Amino acid sequence: MKIVILGAGQVGSTVARSLSHEDNDISIVDTDANRLRDLANHLDLRTVQGYGSHPKVMQRAGIEDADLVIAVTNSDEVNMVACQVAYTLYNTPTRIARVRSSEYTDNPILFSREHSPIDVLISPEQLITQHISRLIEYPSALQVFDFADGRAQLVAARADAGGRLVGQKLYKLRQHMPAGSDARIAAIYRSGELVIPDGDTIIEENDTVFFLAATRHIRTVMKEMRPLDSPIRRIVLAGGGHIGSNLAKLLERDHHVKVIERDPKRAEMIAGELERAIVLVGDCMDEQLLREEAIDSSDVYCMLTNDDEANILSALLAKRLGAQKVIAIINRPSFVDLVESGSIDIAVSPEQITIGSLLTHIRRGSMARVHSLRRGVAEAIEAVALGDKHSSSVVGRAVEELNLPEGTTIGAIVRQDDVIIAHHDTVIREEDHVLLFVPDKAQIPAVERLFQVSATFI
Repeated sequence: MKIVILGAGQVGSTVARSLSHEDNDISIVDTDANRLRDLANHLDLRTVQGYGSHPKVMQRAGIEDADLVIAVTNSDEVNMVACQVAYTLYNTPTRIARVRSSEYTDNPILFSREHSPIDVLISPEQLITQHISRLIEYPSALQVFDFADGRAQLVAARADAGGRLVGQKLYKLRQHMPAGSDARIAAIYRSGELVIPDGDTIIEENDTVFFLAATRHIRTVMKEMRPLDSPIRRIVLAGGGHIGSNLAKLLERDHHVKVIERDPKRAEMIAGELERAIVLVGDCMDEQLLREEAIDSSDVYCMLTNDDEANILSALLAKRLGAQKVIAIINRPSFVDLVESGSIDIAVSPEQITIGSLLTHIRRGSMARVHSLRRGVAEAIEAVALGDKHSSSVVGRAVEELNLPEGTTIGAIVRQDDVIIAHHDTVIREEDHVLLFVPDKAQIPAVERLFQVSATFI
């Protein structure tokens, strides 16, 4: 696939790194020569210096025969104009734009197909807001990912002492589950190493367990891994940017929410938009302020600024002062593993969340949803089975008959409104949404080929 990426910032650079190893012809455009030089020194791609929305610059990047343009510059307006240029002048088949401002994204008509040249709108702030809200909805989870319009979820949880399945073989999971509920353990990570699960695998304390289940059964499965945390009531959000204000709006109806914002004008504006949440003017690094606001009685403290160092230090301070759980946005990938190995409970990577949304539209085959996992090393995929037994490698075949790459597991199948936990003899039908865990992204091309229909399919 020939891909033109506009913007070599954090998201653009990470997308380029992710896709350059997958038999793609990539060009990346940016005004910063140093960023481009760094990418060119490490990756096999073409770099072009200039403004991403300018037609001549886009021509130099190869837009004329590109299959896909991804506009992820720091300017919403540049991204939108670039998609318009790609559509009007070059008829680029697929156009993706990152748009962050809620002034645009709050109006769905603006980006409807008949009014906009943008095929796919990516809003990192909305994606991150949804991700953190899921973590608050499931206090015991490390990660939560939706599939099939929310009918099924992939959840990562740490196995703790007291969990009923800890120290037990996996086949006993179904014995513990209530009648009518089921789940599939998709992967286990033990001390950072992948353990491919089977019925005889024993879950050990501190294992990170990824499991798939119908959304209504998630809490039931989590009880098997660890004692459930108490429901979250008191939340402190540090940072009143787009993510902080949107998260406060989402949570204030059912939770007691406080927002700490350093800028008085921004704080006043946020307070006018919120109904119940309390907005405080102050510095999240101020220990006295955190004590005065009873941080020790908070259930969750979220650091949501754009400053990694401030997020890390304030989260550590809040944890030391008694906050039950701390979540911090960490932009630098190299910091994420370092942070989660310490006192911070969950590090949220905006890059990985955004890239997962982008990959959905880049992957070959019929991919309905892609989530990037394990810092981009693994992926969870929702693939649609198309064709028939003659034109498809999956339709009409049992799971045990499929030529899956090593370590790749099929956890569940969503068939209309039913979530079916996959077993070795489960037969895949046309239009099934198949949920897979792929532990090594090098296996993605094989998974893509598996779900592509042959040329004979009409």
